[in-house]
Amino acid sequence: MATEAGLDEDRRFHVAMAVREAAINAVLHGNEYDPALQIEVSFEITGKDLIIKIADQGRGFDPEKIPDPLAEENKLRGTGRGIFLIRSLMDEVHFRQLHPGTELTLVKHLAPSEETTT
Repeated sequence: MATEAGLDEDRRFHVAMAVREAAINAVLHGNEYDPALQIEVSFEITGKDLIIKIADQGRGFDPEKIPDPLAEENKLRGTGRGIFLIRSLMDEVHFRQLHPGTELTLVKHLAPSEETTT
């Protein structure tokens, strides 16, 4: 989909890494490895954006409570960098609570925004 959307190799890599991390988080943290729970993934090319949605069926979480992985006290922790990585690789990241579950929307812009072209 990223190739079809016209993304170059570096941006395709960014999307692939972000999607992998989000899917792993959905299975591991969202669904807590419960085989009875599923994740749902959808892809859409709008012409301006590549939009990927990944939803789990877990208990949900508050993304504002995720510790900052760059804070000194968190630098040696083995976990907690996934959302930071996803936010770094994508142009937009949105969370929505589904009750149950969490939906993560990843957006990669395909064309410059009007703000940067004026």
